Amino acid sequence: MPREHRPARSVRVLLAEDQGMMRGALALLLGMEEDIEVVAQVAAGDEIVRSALVARPDVALLDSELPGLSGLDAAAALREEVPDCRVLILTTFARPGYLRRAMEAGAAGFLVKDGPVEELAEAIRAVLRGETVVDPVLAAAALSAGPSPLTPRERDVLNAAVDGATVADIAAKVHLSESTVRNYLSAAIGKTGTRNRMEAVRAARRQGWL
Repeated sequence: MPREHRPARSVRVLLAEDQGMMRGALALLLGMEEDIEVVAQVAAGDEIVRSALVARPDVALLDSELPGLSGLDAAAALREEVPDCRVLILTTFARPGYLRRAMEAGAAGFLVKDGPVEELAEAIRAVLRGETVVDPVLAAAALSAGPSPLTPRERDVLNAAVDGATVADIAAKVHLSESTVRNYLSAAIGKTGTRNRMEAVRAARRQGWL
């Protein structure tokens, strides 16, 4: 059987995707590109930095939502721990806030998952060349939506409230007093134009602020 021909220097890619079938399909399709080699695959966000330190990828292809640590948070961690690795975020959810958070975390690209694999392969090459690649529809939506009105503390409190936690539970989780938590929740409810904390969580998630 003839040996597969690859260029002398392939683009080394780390792939982070929690759905096994999707991860396997992406790895297979990207591996068919002559100049791309998938050198690591992980299913959870908290495995990304550890795997990148071992595999030393040129580009990390991260799902925006992963168990353990989101791809958006992992992008920021990679910037600190593996600064030479370029990050490309893939998302199923075209939420404007996700794009802003990805760029703030140092990601070089942000694409929606329903595009062709050839477009993804070209995006990987582009970010390696130092370019920024952003889904144009999502970029327009992010510009019209404006920045998140939530402060980092308001985001922390809303994230802690996601599973219907009590004020006492939230206070313990974010290390704040219950009165301070109530103040942050009230502010977040006002900024999202909702009636209660769970509506505020849902509204913030729809916008990609959480």
